[in-house]
Amino acid sequence: MTAPLALEPARTALVLVDLMDRIVALPLEPRKGTEVLVTCEELAGSFRSAGASVVVVRVERPGVAEQPPGSGLVTGLLQEGDIEIVKHTIGGFQGTGLDDRLRERGVATLVFGGIATNLGVESTARAAADLGYDLVFVEDAMTAFTAAEHEASVRLDFPRLGSVVKAAQLTLTDG
Repeated sequence: MTAPLALEPARTALVLVDLMDRIVALPLEPRKGTEVLVTCEELAGSFRSAGASVVVVRVERPGVAEQPPGSGLVTGLLQEGDIEIVKHTIGGFQGTGLDDRLRERGVATLVFGGIATNLGVESTARAAADLGYDLVFVEDAMTAFTAAEHEASVRLDFPRLGSVVKAAQLTLTDG
């Protein structure tokens, strides 16, 4: 983990992946989905208050007439002014227009949280790295199906792509 990290709100977006009722309710490790949700909601509030962008990404299964129950975002997560992305793949960039929407806002740094660490979060982050964004991973704002999967992403993969921090280490400042 790194030292405290100060980010410029106008050039930063929080990207929250797959915080949907049916996913938050799954048996997850190393922390429960509800714990991750609380941390993500707190981060989103801080980002909005500082004038930074918030992106909420949810998945829809392609080729089905109706999505499974609980496929909407957790109630209250999406706020006016946020960017909502509906993905049909593991990652949040493919075919969603997310890159264009972020660039329109002048965003250069993406801060990640969500479920699952090694799937939706990591896939979205890898695409973001390929597109040239600076990446920050909030370890306590994500979880996976097993602790080992979470730890592999956080300890092995994410440090190669960007900075790994705890939520308390993040500050948003124009200076």
